[in-house]
Amino acid sequence: MSVSTDLQRPMVVVIDDDADVREALKGLFRSVGLAVNAFGSVSEFQDADLPERPGCMVLDVRLPGKSGLEFQEELVRAKSRRPIVFISGHADIAMCARAMKAGAVEFLAKPVRDQDLLDAVHTAIDRDLRQRAGEDERARRRADVARLSVREQEVMAQVVAGRRNKQIAGDLGVSEGTVKLHRAQIMRKLQVQTLADLVRIADGLGDVAGISIDRPRI
Repeated sequence: MSVSTDLQRPMVVVIDDDADVREALKGLFRSVGLAVNAFGSVSEFQDADLPERPGCMVLDVRLPGKSGLEFQEELVRAKSRRPIVFISGHADIAMCARAMKAGAVEFLAKPVRDQDLLDAVHTAIDRDLRQRAGEDERARRRADVARLSVREQEVMAQVVAGRRNKQIAGDLGVSEGTVKLHRAQIMRKLQVQTLADLVRIADGLGDVAGISIDRPRI
């Protein structure tokens, strides 16, 4: 398996201070074809500086040093979307509510049934893959829109805001025929067929190249 292919294989990061639990979880995840790295504390994980790859984190609540919940809050502040599955032998309702409110995929009490944990991990990995696919699509669309000319971006901003060709022509001081030509060029360059498709692109990007794209009024 090549390095590039291996980096695309989902990886589970386990952080648990119990060595026996770490070894058991490594065996469980590897048995279903997942890559896994295990650490005894948050600081150990951070010192490892792992390469970025799809996957999720299985995180114990009580850890030496920074707790699992504190680390989750740190990740949220850093705008990290790494999905987290919590496991804990000392959980209470308040801990569970705090973790889930901050975006955890699941909160499981130890001893954890293997299938329950695998189900939660696969759900978390699916979430991560969907998020990454969405981010890749937005990046591609952002690059496509950035390649439009300044005038085409101006026309696009007004088109998705629901303004008619005649209104756009008046605002920009050009002929209505020129606006129609720009619209056709925009649709061709962005490879869309309908106004609804164009609106979805603009709505997903928000502010493109410094031009405010308002939500449509159509």
